[in-house]
Amino acid sequence: MSELRFDDVTVRYGTARRPFTAVDGVSLTVPAGQVVGLVGESGSGKSTLARAAVGLAPVHSGQILLDGEPVPRRGRVRPLQMVFQDPFSSLDPRMTIGESITEPMPPGPSRAERKREVERLLSLVHLDPVMAGALPGRLSGGQRQRAALARALAGQPKVVIADEITSALDVSIQGAVLNLVRELQRELGLSILFISHNLAVVRYVASHVAVMYQGQIVEQGPVSEVLVAPRHDYTRELLAAVPGSRPSPQAHPAATARSSS
Repeated sequence: MSELRFDDVTVRYGTARRPFTAVDGVSLTVPAGQVVGLVGESGSGKSTLARAAVGLAPVHSGQILLDGEPVPRRGRVRPLQMVFQDPFSSLDPRMTIGESITEPMPPGPSRAERKREVERLLSLVHLDPVMAGALPGRLSGGQRQRAALARALAGQPKVVIADEITSALDVSIQGAVLNLVRELQRELGLSILFISHNLAVVRYVASHVAVMYQGQIVEQGPVSEVLVAPRHDYTRELLAAVPGSRPSPQAHPAATARSSS
């Protein structure tokens, strides 16, 4: 378990004459062993912030720290692992599921040990270990996203960043994947930055929430406070878009879906 902290982070694209600021002075902490939800509409900058954390977007200013130290950018072992939105493009279609999961594993173990670890990880995400020999094209969207989670865990990360991992899935499958995230967090004590445009989803998986709007964090705090008594107009707009009244965090409409999806 590790703490991930964004300290006044700005991400800027373009030229000096025509700059575009995608993330503007964001400070946010993911405490060790906690799930923090980052919510905002498309284009708010939340995915750009995630990509900056794993080195896929340029940090113009500020720092991204892991347990108080800059996130290392070199070496095969990556302390931050990211699970992407689209389960159909996040896995190499030419590699078997087992090969994809093996790829980020730290060096050292023998081939037999890696095989056993692949089987353990597949079981952990509720997939049949025989799927290690399958190509991604044979799996459903929900199964691919589970395989992507297994692949992220194979790297033994200190923090997992989940970027809109349910938005491309059917509602019934969303619930199964959300239940899996909650289960993995409890069993492994993971630190997770969970990104979504859906407040109902964030409410279900996270203990803390940060609301992002036009590249800035406009409100953050415990879910029980921010989503019950939001202070910012944008947060109130997002909350108003959630169907029905404000249900309990234990009552996500898809939460009871079968985990075999």
